[in-house]
Amino acid sequence: MSSSMQSSYLPATTESVAKAQEAKDASESISILYRVLEDPSSSADALRVKELAITNLTNYLTKENRAEDLRNLLTQLRPFFALIPKAKTAKIVRGIIDAVAKVPGTSQLQISLCKEMVEWTRAEKRTFLRQRVEARLAALLLENQEYTEALTLLSGLIKEVRRLDDKLLLVDIDLLESKLHFSLRNLPKAKASLTAARTAANAIYVPPSQQGTIDLQSGILHAEEKDYKTAYSYFFEAFEAFSSLEDPKAIFSLKYMLLCKIMVNQADDVAGIISSKAGLKYLGPDVDAMKAVADAYSKRSLKYFETALRDYKAQLEEDPIVHRHLSSLYDTLLEQNLCRLIEPYSRVEIAHIAEMIELPMNHVEKKLSQMILDKKFAGTLDQGAGCLIIFEDSKTEEIFPATLETITNVGKVVDSLYMRSAKIMA
Repeated sequence: MSSSMQSSYLPATTESVAKAQEAKDASESISILYRVLEDPSSSADALRVKELAITNLTNYLTKENRAEDLRNLLTQLRPFFALIPKAKTAKIVRGIIDAVAKVPGTSQLQISLCKEMVEWTRAEKRTFLRQRVEARLAALLLENQEYTEALTLLSGLIKEVRRLDDKLLLVDIDLLESKLHFSLRNLPKAKASLTAARTAANAIYVPPSQQGTIDLQSGILHAEEKDYKTAYSYFFEAFEAFSSLEDPKAIFSLKYMLLCKIMVNQADDVAGIISSKAGLKYLGPDVDAMKAVADAYSKRSLKYFETALRDYKAQLEEDPIVHRHLSSLYDTLLEQNLCRLIEPYSRVEIAHIAEMIELPMNHVEKKLSQMILDKKFAGTLDQGAGCLIIFEDSKTEEIFPATLETITNVGKVVDSLYMRSAKIMA
């Protein structure tokens, strides 16, 4: 037993639980609750009080950030789980796993805890609970970027759950699989998994938070295909769902909504969305980051754009979805600026362009060579002289294609007359 436990137990009564709540500090409350759980009585009332004691103890340990004690508690409670219904066991186990997740920096502990519980549920033949703990484990592995292990786990789990036709769990697992394939850059499979999740969700009542997660994933996949208008509508649906539940995911939905507006060249709408009643509720670094990007895009300023990326690194660079789209936006902005700067010249020093655009020379040179190869403009780089030579667009005279078309048509007429004369002669 835990060191917090004392040899003398307290009777499992509501008075004992009340005594724990009245204790002067958390450590005393925890000590009392551990002693309540030591009561050997297994009467219906004692079991009910112990369930309440477990809930309170979990809350106290979470507030004290004692993740290791929560893990030990799950092990200690195994004999108790044999005395209560399986549904209640599942609720307690998932509650304690959720509590560990609230303690910061415990991702590895959560993974090992879930693995332990999977082994225990398999030995105890508690299939319902095992499947849910495995789904949680797959989500944790995905967060930790352990994709291969997560994919192996999900592949087996999906087959098993489909056979049992547990629709609610199937929605969860299909969504997880979609996120996993998206992380592995396999878009067709990510879309297929999302469609499977939607199909399962249509057959049952899905909680609003789950529906919001489906919409969020739909928006992410549409944005990846550059369909930003559809993506915006999905992000808006997700934002409304999460906002009504006061779910922290609401801020991500709002951030991606603003990103879509910037990507479809409507950066001016960003300020309006932020200052709306719903937007004002989520003011903070994430929203400020998108506003800074929108301002830079409106002013077509690379300097402001780079300042925004530097000032809001955590919100922009470290969010893989935002980072991917902003990279392509930065490239577009850079190309537009370079084309505008080189337009008046037939020959210009690369150093001069770099100075005007306020970017490192090697960065500008690399981008110009890429633009030439992509046929964004006709020209060549004279690296010996450090110059860019721009060629005149060789305009084709309109008379040439017209002449060719006329000759082709005359050819067709001659062929037709020849065929007719051949028939008459025959």
